[in-house]
This record gives sequence, structure tokens and C-alpha cells, in this order.
Amino acid sequence: MIDEYTEAAVQRLLTEHGGLAEQGIKVVRRERVLVLCGEVESRQRRDEILRLVHESFPDVPLSVDIGVTRANAPTEAEELP
Repeated sequence: MIDEYTEAAVQRLLTEHGGLAEQGIKVVRRERVLVLCGEVESRQRRDEILRLVHESFPDVPLSVDIGVTRANAPTEAEELP
């Protein structure tokens, strides 16, 4: 059973983990699964989040709604007035 303590523990893991410190992912309980939703800057970051949560909470079913934001370097200089 997934309760509010599990939900809070997963959120705390994401925000307090030394190598991750991810504050842009929201953890929400829905029926019998935890939903991870938000945006990250790369597929590698998303994969690392999922690996960490699966390793720390192997019995918790997850639904993943984490998108990858494409952030490219500017191609030209911005001119300010």
C-alpha cells in the first residue's frame, strides 16, 4: 500500500540526495501507484531519477510522466536596448 509517508519519502529522496538534489519533480499518489511528473534537462537525468527511486523503493509501482526539456545554447547574441 502506498501512503502519504511513502510519497513524502520519495519526494525527500529526490530533493535531498547528494548526487541528485532534484526539486523539479513532483511525486503524487494516484490509486495504487506513485506518479513522478515534471521536466528535466536530459534523458540521462530522467534515467538516474528512475534508477534511484527503483533502487530505494523496489516494491512501489511507478508511473512516469517526466519530460525532457530541450535547452540549446543560443545561436546568436541578444541585443539589449
